[in-house]
Amino acid sequence: MAEPTKLRWGILGAARMTQVMLPALIAADNAQLVAIASRRPGAAAQVLNQCAAGSTGVKTYDDPSLLLNDPEVEAVYLPMANEEHGEWALRVLEHGKHVLCEKPMALKVEDIEAIEKAAAQRKLKVMEGFMYRFHPQHQRTWEIINSGLIGDIRTVRSTFSFPMTPARMYRISRSIPQGGGAMWDIGCYAIHVCRMFFREPPHSVIGMAATIDSGADVSDSGVLDYGDGRYAHFDFSFQRARRAEYEIIGTQGGLKCHNVWAKPGDIPVISWQTDSGKQCVEQLPPANHFRLEIEHFSDCVLNDKSPALTLEDAKMNCQTINAALQAMANGEKVKIA
Repeated sequence: MAEPTKLRWGILGAARMTQVMLPALIAADNAQLVAIASRRPGAAAQVLNQCAAGSTGVKTYDDPSLLLNDPEVEAVYLPMANEEHGEWALRVLEHGKHVLCEKPMALKVEDIEAIEKAAAQRKLKVMEGFMYRFHPQHQRTWEIINSGLIGDIRTVRSTFSFPMTPARMYRISRSIPQGGGAMWDIGCYAIHVCRMFFREPPHSVIGMAATIDSGADVSDSGVLDYGDGRYAHFDFSFQRARRAEYEIIGTQGGLKCHNVWAKPGDIPVISWQTDSGKQCVEQLPPANHFRLEIEHFSDCVLNDKSPALTLEDAKMNCQTINAALQAMANGEKVKIA
């Protein structure tokens, strides 16, 4: 019997991210959207009509349990609220389905360990949804680094921001322990980027944060210490203009990714320069990192491969985030590894 060529997907939630991922799922070569569920009556049908009008064969449920028990659904994309990810990822796994969980996978390392155990017991795939990692521009960044052009990495700087709008106030309506605020929303990207380039656990972290009455953080900045004078600087905010950049400074030069969150139609730009006087601005072909993420995870399930973003990576990101939050709350350096 021929192996299946498409993984059958369900989406558990009609959140804003569903509006982005739904078209990517439909466009993916090796994926098939078969169901959407939401706890809000009519929301699943509404988002399907809004984002994929004319699609046929996609079931819409007003009860998540109906999707979890749907035998046609093999994998679930989980875009619920930050504080719900851990609980619902476990529920999906308990129903025998693979999970692509929107970042952050959970607010506590212990919850990710429980997810890891449940996935291993049932031989299911789980991945944290950092879509940016699947954009080819970051492969190009690594090509430049591995060529030796900028020398050994000494500093990484990541910055992510956008101004808060009324439609997005839900992001700061809850306290940090409840999954609200900038750290759990965009800070996890900033820390993930820093970790991507050093490829080892940071030794410690310091930081500061501005909070509001709800207990949510709105502007944060900090430094990860990797030892031997190697530092990763991260900052993110809901109080300034949109930015999604990283910069890498080596012993012989530096490079910059100008739009980490490049939309499908955007022209990605990477610039680099060396101390010897060489410099270049590279424009790369557009790509849809959401579709590439879906195709990667589908391929992992269909062909029994390990996801590029491992659960070890998810645990270390969560551990680093919580250490940074502790450092910000107490005004102290916090040891990580």
